[in-house]
Amino acid sequence: MVERMEKYTFNELCSLVELPIRTVRYYIQKGLVSPPEGSRKGAYYTNKHLDELQAIRKWQRAGLSLERIRELVFDGTVEPGQLPPPRGRQPGDLEVWSRLFVKEGLEIHLEPKLAGMSPGQVREFCRRVMELADAVTNDAPERAE
Repeated sequence: MVERMEKYTFNELCSLVELPIRTVRYYIQKGLVSPPEGSRKGAYYTNKHLDELQAIRKWQRAGLSLERIRELVFDGTVEPGQLPPPRGRQPGDLEVWSRLFVKEGLEIHLEPKLAGMSPGQVREFCRRVMELADAVTNDAPERAE
């Protein structure tokens, strides 16, 4: 069975994905969405364009920036129906680290997002570290100075 290729006007495409015209134009201008088939008044959009726009919406809802989505589009490793792999750390990335002060000379630095830890897991980790540090330092023999 041969699939019939759907053709959409620009306005129809925008309505189908429920995005403002200005937004879709911006995505096309920035290369996030393929340019239309044909030219000028004969230009039309296909299911491919619809899939690209739906993928952008899905990736944005998943928390990806347009910059990251652009990387994925040009990389071509992610199909429209898939979620992309996490991006590796890049120079200039901003991270927020937590510091657990255990006692003088003993601190732990962690970035829960990079460690894949939920807030509850971070609290449990800190609680156990404090217990372990207390047990170890209370059991340790005094050092001669």
